[in-house]
Amino acid sequence: MTELSRRATLKVAAGLGLAAFAVPALPAQAAPAGFPDYRFLRTAFDKSALKYNPTGELIFPCIRGTVGRVRNALGRYYLYYAPHDAPGGICLAYADSLEGPFTEYPANPIVSNVWAPHYSVSHVSSPHVMWHAPTQEMWLYFHGENTTTRLARSSDGIDFTYDKVVLSASMLPAGTSETSYARVFEHSLPALGAKYVMVFMINNQTNRRTIGWGWSAGGRNWEFAQEPLIRPEEVGARDISGPSVVKRNGSTYVVYHCNIEAGGSMLITEVGNDFSLRRHLGVFHAPLPGAPDNGRCASASFGTENGVEYMFYEAGARLEGSIAIARAV
Repeated sequence: MTELSRRATLKVAAGLGLAAFAVPALPAQAAPAGFPDYRFLRTAFDKSALKYNPTGELIFPCIRGTVGRVRNALGRYYLYYAPHDAPGGICLAYADSLEGPFTEYPANPIVSNVWAPHYSVSHVSSPHVMWHAPTQEMWLYFHGENTTTRLARSSDGIDFTYDKVVLSASMLPAGTSETSYARVFEHSLPALGAKYVMVFMINNQTNRRTIGWGWSAGGRNWEFAQEPLIRPEEVGARDISGPSVVKRNGSTYVVYHCNIEAGGSMLITEVGNDFSLRRHLGVFHAPLPGAPDNGRCASASFGTENGVEYMFYEAGARLEGSIAIARAV
């Protein structure tokens, strides 16, 4: 097969949501595929003490290191998060250790639901910040409304300049009502001419949330698969959301969460380095029955410090969330 025909075949497969290799689902297991078992350590901060917390609930943590990237940073690590409900607002906290505690940035939100002349929406939420090495910038992807994911860029991780819309419901099949909770990762897909992948949540007229994906050469202009990457019925759930891309043992996986009625756990699916696999491996991380998870964990973001792996996640029932830290054991 020539490189051109292989590229075309992969594009068709991505557009149709096809798996090149069908692998049966495996039973649920703790810390599958060689990943560590994560244990709750602490909440990142006391949300009741925050200066900016308009709705009493927080979601979608994103942890990023600043060393070698940001001059005169407030801390070695920046933690981005947001309220879910209106007005939302992209927020920042900082610390010198992944174990925290984190200090609230005093001028939150750093991005609000009105940014003239670019948009005025009911809320902005789900911040994902990626270090974009070619431009030496922090790139912030966030949604608002739920139909639209936008990009803003910053040299210091605090003051952002608006760039553009990168994903909207109009870019997916008719009837798509939500395209949000996007995360972007550096990941090479040579056959698609891509150096970045995006994973995100899709909703449509069926009101069942699935995981979608797309690819990009530079992180600004994207192509999107027209069928879901992962469907909830494939993993015994009604809804799935909050995906992250993770790598282990030479392969690539997607971690995401399911609705609380289906267990409220994070699940994991191996997609392979070319995103052609659909190998559902079961439970990646189960929620604590008590505080702060109260039966639900979601929206994982990962970091490593001094060889120790950490996971930041959204803990608690929907619209009651806190930002939690877990450590590998």
